[in-house]
Amino acid sequence: MLIYKIFRAEEWEQLVAEGQTLGAPIDLTDGYIHFSTAETVRETASKYFAGIDGLVLVLVEADGLGQDLRWEVSRGGVEFPHLYRALRMSDVADHMPLPLDGEGHSFPEEVA
Repeated sequence: MLIYKIFRAEEWEQLVAEGQTLGAPIDLTDGYIHFSTAETVRETASKYFAGIDGLVLVLVEADGLGQDLRWEVSRGGVEFPHLYRALRMSDVADHMPLPLDGEGHSFPEEVA
């Protein structure tokens, strides 16, 4: 199952340059890296990244993260994947730009 992480351009560039990251400021504060599912990633984008251009959508295969990935209840009683270790470039299955369009962010067709 693919899970998704939205990075600002500078956060993505840091991951590429350093080979790993502990995430965005909210991830550092919470002590884990927040991910979304295909069903929740659009809401995450609109809630936390509204109006921000230059985002990168990172796709990660959840099964490859092992026991460091935990599914925990968050907003509205929905379970979200949280990674309790650094995200490594080797974890990244794919990435793509997440541009703004007239109604928010334009997601690729592959994301349900």
